[in-house]
Amino acid sequence: MHVTDLFAKHRATFSFEFYPPKTDAGWDALFRTIQELEPLKPSFVSVTYGAGGTTREQTHDLVVRIRRESDLSPIPHLTCVCHDEDEIRLILQRYAEEGVANILALGGDPPRERGDYDRSADAFRHAADLVRFIKRFNDSGVHADPRGFGIGVAGFPEGHPATPNRMLELDHLKAKVDAGADYIVTQLFFNNGDFYDFVERCEVVGIDVPIIAGIMPITSHAMFKRLPDLAAGARYPSKLLKRILRCGENDEEIRRVGIEWAAQQCYKLIDHGVKGIHFYTLNKSTATAEIFRRLGVEDAAQLEQRTGE
Repeated sequence: MHVTDLFAKHRATFSFEFYPPKTDAGWDALFRTIQELEPLKPSFVSVTYGAGGTTREQTHDLVVRIRRESDLSPIPHLTCVCHDEDEIRLILQRYAEEGVANILALGGDPPRERGDYDRSADAFRHAADLVRFIKRFNDSGVHADPRGFGIGVAGFPEGHPATPNRMLELDHLKAKVDAGADYIVTQLFFNNGDFYDFVERCEVVGIDVPIIAGIMPITSHAMFKRLPDLAAGARYPSKLLKRILRCGENDEEIRRVGIEWAAQQCYKLIDHGVKGIHFYTLNKSTATAEIFRRLGVEDAAQLEQRTGE
């Protein structure tokens, strides 16, 4: 379903993110996760795209398999780095032929082994350029839906490390929306106040598309230590930091604290009338399913009923 129809149909969306596994065992485990999460009836699921397109085929295969073997609506990520126009056009063509309705357009990063990669060779320097290209593809009439692909882009409530100037960062985000983005999904965050302020600042500069909040619970000591490096500068509020540090390296206790914190975030976001919540699952079902249980709901439809009440 085209994302604009999803937002018209639902008071709020609830969605999950997966990434392409690297091994056969990983694929089997992921589809067990998908089968376990499918009863939660998410509005859609997204599938990540490796740095520099390193998981191009795996992303495509996972999106197609989800579409064919489940009732879930997959949204593939697509990035600018290490791609020319012909490559992106071919990727879009393949997704259009499979009936994929939406794309998440991102800037992306070079693969780690190509840290000195020269971006001047790329056809798309910024996500806004990729959004404009997808819009032109939509106008070609290749997609069965006359509107073409729905387009999502990323937002950063705590700021993007590459753009310390927060006003300039908003200019970049507005450029993506003006280029044709239909919605924004944010990087994960742990302080709802950062998200509320981000939404208000978007409104001030004229960004009026739905903004989906990104949520991921901390579930281990290793994850706690690694996350700020992986999530574009995500920071821990002092209250969360104190609670986790009290746990030492006890993964069971850290997981309990992390899930409880994420559930409370969701409670408050729903009360605040959030347009959507996107759960970063790390290809595991248990934490996300437990958050739903803590919220006292069986699926996303029941969760939606609470939004804005």
